[in-house]
Amino acid sequence: MSIGSLRGMAFVLTSLFLFCASSVCETQHSETSIYLDNITRILDRLLDGYDNRLRPGFGGPVTEVKTDIFVTSFGPVSDVEMEYTMDVFFRQTWIDERLKFEGPIEILRLNNLMVSKIWTPDTFFRNGKRSISHNMTTPNKLFRIMQNGTILYTMRLTINAECPMRLMNFPMDGHACPLKFGSYAYPISEIVYTWKKGPLSSVEVPQESSSLLQYDLIGQTVSSERLKSNTGEYVIMTVHFHLQRKMGFFLIQTYIPCIMTVILAQVSFWINKESVPARTVFGITTVLTMTTLSISARHSLPKVSYATAMDWFIAVCFAFVFSALIEFAAVNYFSTLQANRELRKAAAIKAAAQEAAAAAVAPAASTGTEGDVSSVDANSVLKKRMNSAPVFERPAKTFPNPPVNAQAFLQQGSAVPANNVLTGTSIIDKYSRILFPLSFGAFNLVYWIVYLTKDTMEMSR
Repeated sequence: MSIGSLRGMAFVLTSLFLFCASSVCETQHSETSIYLDNITRILDRLLDGYDNRLRPGFGGPVTEVKTDIFVTSFGPVSDVEMEYTMDVFFRQTWIDERLKFEGPIEILRLNNLMVSKIWTPDTFFRNGKRSISHNMTTPNKLFRIMQNGTILYTMRLTINAECPMRLMNFPMDGHACPLKFGSYAYPISEIVYTWKKGPLSSVEVPQESSSLLQYDLIGQTVSSERLKSNTGEYVIMTVHFHLQRKMGFFLIQTYIPCIMTVILAQVSFWINKESVPARTVFGITTVLTMTTLSISARHSLPKVSYATAMDWFIAVCFAFVFSALIEFAAVNYFSTLQANRELRKAAAIKAAAQEAAAAAVAPAASTGTEGDVSSVDANSVLKKRMNSAPVFERPAKTFPNPPVNAQAFLQQGSAVPANNVLTGTSIIDKYSRILFPLSFGAFNLVYWIVYLTKDTMEMSR
């Protein structure tokens, strides 16, 4: 076979291959165009004469809207504002007989532009304060139509909802934060809401979705109720998110400092009662510390009119600290009273002895000369005047060689004269060293047993 013949055959084969390839491409393009044309015609036919102002089955059976929620982020929870925030995929499913179709595809997956052209439920959140529908980079909405007219409509929402809290057991409290939603305009005779996956699986909260610092999300429950108003009876769907507060922060910031402050106040019982400045500083410092702790503990709470569990603990700790200061005031008062009584008794005894001595000297002095008698009388009058002077105005030599401890007491600022009564340990201090720690320990035992064993989870309302 010649070279020319071979070249001719190669040209023919190449031409045939290119022709076949172009035919296949044209066929595929033609099929794609036909497919797209069919979908477009289906959509046009569905919207032809469709009135999105009327609900499905208007004037006939009730429209059932099935819902479920997928929580992508839960938190934070604000105690001061009594609200919580969460990010969810809110899904609604219903059947619209007007949107049935037949074609080469079972599900029409459409974007948000189709949503505005058909009827959708007027769902709103009854306890929502602020709700945001995400629009970046486009509206975050999913819309699908099945052949039998079933519609799936999903939105991504950030919901800021109200969470009523009773803080009687704070910070050992738990709360059931509700999310309530339903139809705004359609009563129960036209629209009813149901849970798509049943009461156990219709609300999903993955473990990684909870971003709470002060709470543990221990579960959620769903329910439905009916609400009567002037405009009709409506179905209200409710989800309760059960939250249990974490105590670590409050133990470190409030409870442990309060306990240490009370212990510090009781240390003053072991300081000698003559150390007035030291014990006074102990008492005043601990009272001011408790005042500061009670004020700071209230900063993270709303201004409620009732006392919380933490308020009761702080109040009792404050009472112990203040009682320690009052205890020292009592010790100082009774010690001074007793010291004055002993000094007056000693002064009376000494005055009586001096008068007896003067009376014994008087007969012997009467035998002397006239000048001697007048001298003795003058000396006796002077001694009587000195003896009749108040105890605190006598010269220091009246009380010879006071004890060392009494001198130290006087040097530390006491206005009471030196006396053995002022030194040593007061009987009040001895009892306080035992009674105060025992009573504070008993209070802590009862307090923690009551609140840690109590079911503090707030019931769903």
